[in-house]
Amino acid sequence: MSDLTARQAQILAYIKAHAEAEGMPPTLQQIADAFGFRQACAAHKHVRRLQEAGVLDVRPNQARGIRLAGPSPSARTHRTRDDDRLTLAVLGRVAAGAPIGADAGIERELRLDRALFSTAPDYLLRVQGDSMRDDGIFDGDLVAVKRARDARDGQVVIARIDEEITIKRLERTARRIRLLPRNPAYPPIEIPPGSDFAIEGLYCGLVRPD
Repeated sequence: MSDLTARQAQILAYIKAHAEAEGMPPTLQQIADAFGFRQACAAHKHVRRLQEAGVLDVRPNQARGIRLAGPSPSARTHRTRDDDRLTLAVLGRVAAGAPIGADAGIERELRLDRALFSTAPDYLLRVQGDSMRDDGIFDGDLVAVKRARDARDGQVVIARIDEEITIKRLERTARRIRLLPRNPAYPPIEIPPGSDFAIEGLYCGLVRPD
């Protein structure tokens, strides 16, 4: 399990959650839809790598041929402990587009499986806009955020610019800071020296409402 990438761990967690909730594994198309892949073949590549890692069994030529390696989902359900779940508040909106004003009001709280996230988040924000679509983040998604004041170059961050909040990929060099969209329809956001700019948190997964 420690050799899995963050995305592979998220897909494995989604497969587990779907199998436990629905009594059957998801199809490749359902995985693709859940993670914003344009084609089911992208989901198939991740499933194949999980199979190679020994955490999935895949039965060929079956629409729902994905099986979790080890005990059945029903056996795991009986062992689920309260520690395996998180209560996360939905705190307003975050822009995947131009920055929008922050709204810290609690919309509601959700109880979610801890395994859905690469890192345990502190709260959820509702996405508005489609500038992060190529990272699989779409309008209406709930992004999970881990509070942080710093981030590495290339990480997806929740950033504050003059009291407005946005989600973008961070580009940090010795000379400048930019916030990069993942949709060519949107320009990068340049952070001028002296701006009221801060990292508010790190993206660590998402929940796609039904």
